[in-house]
Amino acid sequence: MTQLRRALVVRLRQAAASPDAGASTAEMALLTPLLVAILLFVVMCGRLVSAQIDAEAAASSGARSASLLGEGAGVAQAERNARATLAARGATCRSASVTVSGNQQPGGSVTVRVSCQVALSDLLMLGIPGSRTVEASTTSPVDRWAGP
Repeated sequence: MTQLRRALVVRLRQAAASPDAGASTAEMALLTPLLVAILLFVVMCGRLVSAQIDAEAAASSGARSASLLGEGAGVAQAERNARATLAARGATCRSASVTVSGNQQPGGSVTVRVSCQVALSDLLMLGIPGSRTVEASTTSPVDRWAGP
């Protein structure tokens, strides 16, 4: 028993000599959730920016193809090109919609709007519900010599 008491006294004296022992462990235990939340926030921002860039590229591609083909075939081709661009870029869209509007007569202009719904619910720790929609729109002049 005296040996145990001596060991305990020695350990208490060592602990009293260095009062910071274990402080870094406690600090990390407190900071880890904050660091994880910051990391998830960065992931969310990257996901939204990536989806915005993909939507802008798809709208631009769709508007350009519609402006080259003119009336009729231009609308269908614009939607196909916009969706193909989203697919080729590996967009993180849960669902996407493409609308084509404008005067598709030669000399007019055509506008393509792409809407992309980005899922955020998997970032549970941030408490962001569901998803967020990013939109992009591009207008392109219709080629004067465009035709079917």
